Amino acid sequence: MNLDLSTFLDFFTRLIVICMVTPIHECAHAYAAYKLGDDTASIQGRMTLNPLAHFDPVGTICLLFAGFGWAKPVPVNPNRFDRKISMRGGMAITALAGPLSNLLVAVLSMVIYRVFCCFQVVQTAVVDYYTSGGVNTYFVLYYMLQAFIFINLGLAIFNLIPIPPLDGSHILGYFTSSKVDAFFYKNQRVISIVFMVILVTGVLSGPIGFVEQHIYNLLLTLTNWIPNLLGTL
Repeated sequence: MNLDLSTFLDFFTRLIVICMVTPIHECAHAYAAYKLGDDTASIQGRMTLNPLAHFDPVGTICLLFAGFGWAKPVPVNPNRFDRKISMRGGMAITALAGPLSNLLVAVLSMVIYRVFCCFQVVQTAVVDYYTSGGVNTYFVLYYMLQAFIFINLGLAIFNLIPIPPLDGSHILGYFTSSKVDAFFYKNQRVISIVFMVILVTGVLSGPIGFVEQHIYNLLLTLTNWIPNLLGTL
């Protein structure tokens, strides 16, 4: 892929994260909390897919120009959860809603991607690119659909890592004791530094990419019925 096209698609992909992927993730947190009885995020206008509601100036700038970033955290008040569920259980469900939403979007996107790839014009565009470097609208859409799947898978996997402030830490909290909470609270400054180092260095990109690729391949296998059913359109 030539440099200009690669740069454009990379920047455009980051815009997709800001405008589509992150809002889905954050809205899922807000919706889960709301269904459990906590309307804090809803009252503050966070139960929406409007990207402006989840906009964090520093996090967005970092994402656009450095390749990593974050959205404004969704406020959750576990004291407002329904009494039939524990605070830890409510926090775990609310936290899991974010990565789960991205996984579901990835599955839906894979179905759309497989249907899209059944069209002869798309297949021709892909072959043309890899044989002669030719680029047209069909190839760009092909590339963006594929990237959208990987972005959602990557965000889901990354957020399941049990390190504060990631969602995985709240999910882990359901299975651990208050001693673990105290450890995280006591060492939050060190943990924050470690978290930033992880973001900046991309030390987890290899392991995350490994898991991401395997899930992607699994989704491909599970959707093989689509090209078998539709053939070439």
